[in-house]
Amino acid sequence: MSPTVVPGIPALHREVRLAARAEGELTAHHFMIAEVPVPEPEPGQVLVRNRVMAVTAAMRTQMTGIRLPMASFVPGQALWGSAVGEVVAAPGGGFTPGELVHHPYGWREFAAVEESRVRSLAEDPLPTPAAHLSQGATAWGALRLAAEVRPGDTVFISGAAGGVGSMAGQLARRLGAGRVIGSTGSERKAARLRAELGYDDTVVRGAGPIERQLRRAAPDGIDVLLDTVGGEQLTAALAVARADARFALVGALSSQLGGSGAIAPVELDPGLIIMRRVALRGFGLHAHPDLPQEWTKEFGQGLREGSLVFPHALLKGIQQAPRALSELTQGRHIGAVLVEL
Repeated sequence: MSPTVVPGIPALHREVRLAARAEGELTAHHFMIAEVPVPEPEPGQVLVRNRVMAVTAAMRTQMTGIRLPMASFVPGQALWGSAVGEVVAAPGGGFTPGELVHHPYGWREFAAVEESRVRSLAEDPLPTPAAHLSQGATAWGALRLAAEVRPGDTVFISGAAGGVGSMAGQLARRLGAGRVIGSTGSERKAARLRAELGYDDTVVRGAGPIERQLRRAAPDGIDVLLDTVGGEQLTAALAVARADARFALVGALSSQLGGSGAIAPVELDPGLIIMRRVALRGFGLHAHPDLPQEWTKEFGQGLREGSLVFPHALLKGIQQAPRALSELTQGRHIGAVLVEL
């Protein structure tokens, strides 16, 4: 049977595939752009024309061959990740052509997606499709649910210039934190964190021992850690933790952005954890399916009021997706890194 022809849909589209497992710095040779037939949705699927997609640090790790708690990318096959697009065909009738939706199949111009993996954005009050790819839901959930930020808390956020961290400083302040400290990789970024994104002080990697800098920034210790980095920054935070501190762990950038992409174990002092009653909790958005809707309401209100901003870089064209991920791993941007397709 010949494919169904839908007006306005081309016969071919482009997708980005993994050309080779990633070892060392990412280059164009790790990717290939293939031109392939636009998929025809099967029963229970919708066809989506992607408009914007996100790249994240976890994708660098997924390009390696190491064992992960998530699926790894497969050489010769298309990558995937969060994307927002418009439904162009919905044979099952569960969605309407033209409807804006979120789904997990970026890195391609068109995607045939199972209806169960598509979330309608028709009722979500955000000003642009790109705003739906903010990592603020992770920051919001980690700070509110896992770390339970309280009025007056001193909060330390590692990786403060990333997609999560650039929202987390603002949200810690929104939740009542008394002092917010963030770590980043350069003084240029640190200045922007302090001027624009809710941070009172900063710790800069390479400007001296992290623990010494953190003690200067938080002389009375910290109550909360939102950790996206791990490594030395996690051990430094434990060293300056106050009694009953709450740590929310959401990422491991120290290994994800390293040359090998390998998981890097962290040695923590159990005596400090016990003596100071430090609570360490991992947080993942997948365990909180209702949180994105709650976050979208909060985010939309903050954007309309001007009390929240969405820092992001936007590269244009699917051919820029490999560059976007490479630049993210090099720390070139502040906030989320997105690609307009």
